[in-house]
Amino acid sequence: MLDRYTYQSALAASEAIHWRIEDIIGGDKRLDFTKPFMPETLAHTGPLTFLTNDEQRVLNQIRGHAYLVIFGLVEEFILPFVLDHARSELQGNDYRVRALLQFAGEEAKHIQLFKRFRQEFSDRFGTDCQVIGPPEAIAAEILKHDPLGVAITTLHIEWMVQRHYVDSIKDDQKLDPQFKSLLKHHWMEEVQHAKLDTLMVEALAASRSEEEIMSGVEEYLEIGAFLDGGLQQQVEFDLNSFEEATGRTLTKAEEEEFRRVQLRANRWTYLGTGMTHEKVLNTLGWLTLKARQRVESISPAFC
Repeated sequence: MLDRYTYQSALAASEAIHWRIEDIIGGDKRLDFTKPFMPETLAHTGPLTFLTNDEQRVLNQIRGHAYLVIFGLVEEFILPFVLDHARSELQGNDYRVRALLQFAGEEAKHIQLFKRFRQEFSDRFGTDCQVIGPPEAIAAEILKHDPLGVAITTLHIEWMVQRHYVDSIKDDQKLDPQFKSLLKHHWMEEVQHAKLDTLMVEALAASRSEEEIMSGVEEYLEIGAFLDGGLQQQVEFDLNSFEEATGRTLTKAEEEEFRRVQLRANRWTYLGTGMTHEKVLNTLGWLTLKARQRVESISPAFC
């Protein structure tokens, strides 16, 4: 076993952390649209020097909205995947079954949480921001892949959340406290999920040959390429939303710079931060050193 994670300890930690959606949003807990939602290390609005400070804030908030949507999308495939994994051994380790069912329940809660925040954003932002989807189509496409590839993708996403919060969000005092609260509470549960994901990857790889493991890794990379296509489309949507929200029409040169900077920012946010996370790489290296080396050879394109 790569790390000393257990279903029992992950379950105990998750039960101790438990929070309710009602504790985070509603009543006087509202988004503050005078503040940025996303840390600059993920939003990358600063390099767009042709934007005013107010325009950079608007773009930052549009990126925050997309963050809500994209995490809602990925939770849509994680939920059935975890349930299917739990179902395969309902008569096995009791802690395993309970931990995975708790995992699934928390993912369902996250889907609802992101929907609540997105609804408030839509009600108050003033511009209808288009997003990729629909969620069920994206989930179906991802779930077509090898279960090991899907499990590695899930591991990537959970450790990605950890990196976003700890490295970029936790100590950023400029962010809207309400949006920051969403990101904090999401992270609190996802860090436990990452431990369970590690155990799932280990279980799915246990009886495989090195060639079969590498096949799963290639499917993880195929899922990444599929998501990258979605990110390219989201940049176009964000550009349109920005121009509508600000009433500004960018020049052709400004549009190209917007696309370049924002695609790089999106790739780093959703792909690079997971592919280069040491916990993800350690798990891949534990499966086979070739798996780690393969991902390390690809990741610079997303950093």
